[in-house]
Amino acid sequence: MILLGLGANLAGPAGPPLDTLAAALEALGDAGVGVAARSRWYRTAPLPLSDQPPFVNAVAALATELAPEALLALLHRIEERFGRRRSVPNAARPIDLDLLAYHDCVSEASGGLVLPHPRMHLRGFVLLPLREVSPRWRHPVLGASVAELLAALPPGQAVEPLAPP
Repeated sequence: MILLGLGANLAGPAGPPLDTLAAALEALGDAGVGVAARSRWYRTAPLPLSDQPPFVNAVAALATELAPEALLALLHRIEERFGRRRSVPNAARPIDLDLLAYHDCVSEASGGLVLPHPRMHLRGFVLLPLREVSPRWRHPVLGASVAELLAALPPGQAVEPLAPP
């Protein structure tokens, strides 16, 4: 299972966050990457908490023959196309595409790629949508299920669905 986290809290060239994220999924398809499943969209508070606008987030399961590094490079190109400019960590942004997991691969900083995503297990905005896409997924390092990771989340994460799936 290849898992992608999607997020945005600023308008970009494609419009408001939801439109930008939908356009990014379409751009993945145009590049030959299939979207096998997508969670509903969620409205989430920024982490760490700040006065930024709320985010729109989702998780998608992807189908591709691209290697992890090539997929990450494609995600970065799509982010740039839709207005992402990397500045300070946790800055507001028009798009954020995170490669959360690539099957059961475990890697540490191989070409800048860490798998699974090093903070995914701490983020409700990842785990709640992930539960929709793959409720039986297990973290390849921690060995914990999505339900176990959700139960262990730190308090204070505001995550609410925008609409049914």
